[in-house]
Amino acid sequence: MSALLNLPTIKDQTAFNLDRWDELARDEDVRKLQGRVETDRFGRTIMYHYAEYSHGGRQFDIGTWLAKLLPEGKVNVECPISTSDGVKVADVSWVSKKRLLKIGGRTALSAAPEICVEVISPANTRGEIEEKRRLYFEAGAKEVWICDKKGRMIFFLKDAPAVAVKVSKLCPEMPKMIE
Repeated sequence: MSALLNLPTIKDQTAFNLDRWDELARDEDVRKLQGRVETDRFGRTIMYHYAEYSHGGRQFDIGTWLAKLLPEGKVNVECPISTSDGVKVADVSWVSKKRLLKIGGRTALSAAPEICVEVISPANTRGEIEEKRRLYFEAGAKEVWICDKKGRMIFFLKDAPAVAVKVSKLCPEMPKMIE
């Protein structure tokens, strides 16, 4: 029990997350791992297996649409984002150039881009996706999009993060279906 009393406290979760992510990025063993790595709030690694074939295609298609419809920003796939629960990796993201100047500069972003997208894989659970949606909004996302297993796009806005809306405010022309 006394060992628990000596655990360090994390006063600045973002600084801790970014330092830990930089450390993992330099780790040869981590870079050899097959799959996606995220961390929890204590810096422990969480492994995810690679997704099925359609997952990457949907990431590409969503990113292509975002680049076409919102050319004034930056699209990223597998985007590491510091959250209150460690570094989470959005499947696709879009960030304005102005915001990127504020939150970029490290191996992970210090806050969420304006748009964070999760493409559902067979291994994803509803709770995991809902938690990521909450974390992205808490970290500053204005919108979180979910692409379900059938390619349907579901949009959530920061103003009402638990209620799906029919269209994105930031990108109203985004298709509602990704083939």
